[in-house]
Amino acid sequence: MRVLLTEDDQLIAEGVIAGLNAQGFTVEHVTNAADTEAMVSAAQFDVMILDLGLPDRDGLTLLRRLRQRSFHLPVLILTARDSITDRVAGLQAGGDDYLLKPFDLRELAARLHTLHRRFQGRSTNLIQHGSLSVDPSTRETFLCDQSIDLSRREQSLLKALLDNKGRIVSTDQLKDAIYGFSDDVESNALNVHIHNLRRKLGSQIVQTVRGMGYRLGPASVDEINEP
Repeated sequence: MRVLLTEDDQLIAEGVIAGLNAQGFTVEHVTNAADTEAMVSAAQFDVMILDLGLPDRDGLTLLRRLRQRSFHLPVLILTARDSITDRVAGLQAGGDDYLLKPFDLRELAARLHTLHRRFQGRSTNLIQHGSLSVDPSTRETFLCDQSIDLSRREQSLLKALLDNKGRIVSTDQLKDAIYGFSDDVESNALNVHIHNLRRKLGSQIVQTVRGMGYRLGPASVDEINEP
């Protein structure tokens, strides 16, 4: 899952980034409202974490401005403002959830998964695709009830395809889902992850649409178990 973090406190931001990266998230960090607006115009994200005390503009003002521009991404407000009035104002401005500082990183991750799940129209974290079962919150993948060990990048690739089931996903969209802007990505890295996913889940799990990108196909346990 790709997360946009707007937080001007560097220490808090570093903790959030390290904690979420360890749980399989890809996090892009900005420190002010202007950079947030630039980032949401330049890249795609699954969820946004927003601090309210920004140096150039109040976070609620930023959120209202984004919502007025048809910005539909789920937004979790992360702030020390703990009064009921503040919480109501945050939700009314367009926030989807509200978490107070200090916080537990496990709760933050759980709330992000819940927001994304609801945004995708799912009632549970578990994603079913034929005989394939994926739980993004625990990073567990099962094929015909057999546990499949996927790397963090492979999990992100599979999740991007599952989120776009029935649609073609471009190479750039897949790279955005897997890598952060600061990642040093080799030219053939995406192809390596696709190859590994096909080896573990069957050759049709990632289908190439020539000249357009990729789409999700069926998983096949019989094929990967062949001698």
